[in-house]
Amino acid sequence: MLVSLPTSALAQTTESESEEKPVPDPTEFVSEHTGSFNGERIDYRVTAGETYLQNAEGEPTASIFSFDYVAEDEENRPVTFVWNGGPGSSSNWLHMGGYGPKRIVVPSDAEHPGAAPYTIKDVPETILDVTDMVFVDPVGTGFSRAIGKGKKEDFWGLTEDADSMAAFIAQWLTENNRWNSPVFLLGESFGTTRAAAVAKVLLDDYVINVNGIVFVSQALDYQGSTPYVDDNIISYITYIPTMSATAWYHGKVDNSGDFEAFIQQSREFATQELLPALFEGNLLSEDKRAELVSELQRFTGLSKGYIERVDLRINAFRFAKELRRDEGVAVGLLDSRYTKDERDDVAASPREDAARAISPAYKASLMHYMRNELGIDWGRTYLNPADPELSGKWRWSPKPEGQTWEPHYVNTAPDLAAVLRSNPALKVMVGSGYYDLVTPFFDAEYTLNRHGIASDDIIYRYYHGGHMMYVHEPARKALLEDTRQFIQRQAGTTE
Repeated sequence: MLVSLPTSALAQTTESESEEKPVPDPTEFVSEHTGSFNGERIDYRVTAGETYLQNAEGEPTASIFSFDYVAEDEENRPVTFVWNGGPGSSSNWLHMGGYGPKRIVVPSDAEHPGAAPYTIKDVPETILDVTDMVFVDPVGTGFSRAIGKGKKEDFWGLTEDADSMAAFIAQWLTENNRWNSPVFLLGESFGTTRAAAVAKVLLDDYVINVNGIVFVSQALDYQGSTPYVDDNIISYITYIPTMSATAWYHGKVDNSGDFEAFIQQSREFATQELLPALFEGNLLSEDKRAELVSELQRFTGLSKGYIERVDLRINAFRFAKELRRDEGVAVGLLDSRYTKDERDDVAASPREDAARAISPAYKASLMHYMRNELGIDWGRTYLNPADPELSGKWRWSPKPEGQTWEPHYVNTAPDLAAVLRSNPALKVMVGSGYYDLVTPFFDAEYTLNRHGIASDDIIYRYYHGGHMMYVHEPARKALLEDTRQFIQRQAGTTE
């Protein structure tokens, strides 16, 4: 049975209007569903609708749209709040590719998915048997907007974003009478940056402990995932294992042995050999330099001549163009299994990301699913991609407006460390793709092994995929099962 509630239009105001139009009640679309997940039959309700945030005077400032999957007649189930990254990404990717009860099917082997019609399937492996799920679209993405007294710029910033997401969670728990449910946060990419910050705001401002956090493609300390800054020595280290995995996948290095052993050797070379050498700079001996050139060739598949020209400092984005330059193709950044035949064969780095080939399929699947299965028939545009002004107006400064700030790499790892120390029961699962040239897996290790974070608080999981590792079918199933087991352990529901 499908039941859709009436829609309402948000008031639009202009500077020339002398009076504000009243903000209508939040819009909701409610539908009832049944599915089988991990062998368990679940009746669940999907509430796709708005939650209003308010200012100190109780006036609406933002409409946060979410897709809430809630099993019926079960009290105090775990609830997992899920979002993507960007900043400026809707929850489309994790919703339709990773964790939702329906998924878009794209080729698992990184082939181009082609054009519509696309295949949408049930997802019996997803985690709805162990947790309710709330897929959240931040302001300026999806159907979420600033309303009433709010301005969209009020929500576009590192701190502002975390504050609004924490406020949404607290409001959702109140409206749904779920304050005694185990709470989990699950984010991808910038969504992991957000999750660490939100966990601290929840604890500091709302006195809420979260039971667990899942990072999909971790990005907390951006120094290790910023390869385009010339003097960023750290990025020349953190990307080496991902380049090694990519070269292995494309047959540009000797891949006749054991993959895991090769990657471990790459880790050790990067930290024990290359890092000290880069610190030496022009004091490095010629013999040692020649040795490092040979080893970099062994681990990356690039020519000795190229490695010499870049002075041992391989820019990961340029690597994506250089690895198969002789064939006239670039490998993907979000997923280096993908390839694209670009017109400009002499450019330093790819002009476009080959892995973005899946974007139209994900957009089409979500739009079809919303209309035909969730009954969402609304005049409002679903922003995917985001509001075009969001990127340019985003505030990375952690300081309040008007305070001076010396720019540095974005870093919410200290927020995570503080929450872990305040909440000893909290654990973090980190899921990383071997072929992710945007948030490399070795950077996750480098980040989370520092900042005063205890090693036994972090659970690492690795998958043969890229940034969206769930595109690769074996990785998708493994990610879901790993997440399921993690939630069961942290919620105390392990069978």
